[in-house]
Amino acid sequence: MDRLLLRYFLAVVDTGSFSRAADLTRVSQPTVSAGIARLERDLGAPLFVRSNRRVELTEAGARLVEPARRIEAAFLEAQAALAETHAVTTIRLGLAATLAAPFVEAIVAACRALPGVRLELVERRAGELAALLDRGRVDLTLGPLDAGAARRTVPLFDEPYLLALADAHPLAAESAIPAEQLVDEPMLVRRQCEALPLVSQFFTARGVRPFMAARSMSEERVAGYVRAGLGLTVMPASLGTPGVTLRPLAGFALRRTVGLALEPGEHGRAARSGVIEAILGVVGAAGAGGGRTGAISAG
Repeated sequence: MDRLLLRYFLAVVDTGSFSRAADLTRVSQPTVSAGIARLERDLGAPLFVRSNRRVELTEAGARLVEPARRIEAAFLEAQAALAETHAVTTIRLGLAATLAAPFVEAIVAACRALPGVRLELVERRAGELAALLDRGRVDLTLGPLDAGAARRTVPLFDEPYLLALADAHPLAAESAIPAEQLVDEPMLVRRQCEALPLVSQFFTARGVRPFMAARSMSEERVAGYVRAGLGLTVMPASLGTPGVTLRPLAGFALRRTVGLALEPGEHGRAARSGVIEAILGVVGAAGAGGGRTGAISAG
C-alpha cells in the first residue's frame, strides 16, 4: 500500500473536499483524484461517495480511517527517530595561530569524539578572532584572551613568554638571560606572535637591534630553526618543544592567558554541544601550559 495514497485519503477525510485536500498536500486536484482512484482499485472497494455538494465515506472508507492514521503516525515516528539519529551540529571553532600543535590536536580529537558534533576549524591571527565571533562566523574562539574585551570567556591557562634557544647554546645553562647578552645573537621573528610589537619595543629600549636570521608564519618551522642553531626567539611557554630550551628573559615579565571566547547568550550552539566541556577536559588532563582551568566569566 502506497503511503502517499493514504496521505491523499486522510487529507480528503480531514478537509471534506478533494480540492482542499489538494491544497493541503500541495498537489493538483487531478493528482488527488487519481491517487484515490488507484487506492480504491488496490483495495477493491470504493472509499468515498462523491456528489456535487459533498464527499462522504463509504463503509470501506470508514474502516480504513483508523488503520491509515496509525500507518501515517508510524511513518512520522520513524522519520523523527532517523532525523534524531543522524542530526549533526557543526561547531565552528576559531583558532589562534600561536597555539601549540599537540594541544590543538588533543582538542580536535576530544571534540570529534562527541556524538552528533562536526567540527569546523577557522585559523586566524589572535587579533582577528574577535571580529569573526562578533560577525557570527564562528561559535567560539580559542586563543589569547583580551583582558579589556567585554564578552563571555573561559580562561584555560596562563603562561609566560620566554626566550627560546637550542639546548646546546652556551646561554641555555643560565637561569635568566639579560637582553644585553643577546646583542650579537641572531634572532628569529614569529610573524604570528600577538606580542611581537612588545618584544620589539623591549629589545629596542635596551639598545639591542639584532640581525634577523629568519621571519616565518610557522611556529613549527621557527622551533626547527631554533633547534638547528639559526637564532633565538621569544615564545609562550606552551610552544616549547624537544631540543629547545626556554629561559626567562630578564626584565621581560609579559604573560598571556589562553582561553575560550563564546558567542553571546547562555544557551548557544557551542554550550549545548559539549565542546566546551571536552576542551576543559583536555586542559585538565594535559595541564596545558602548566596552568589552571577557569570558570566562565563575563569579561
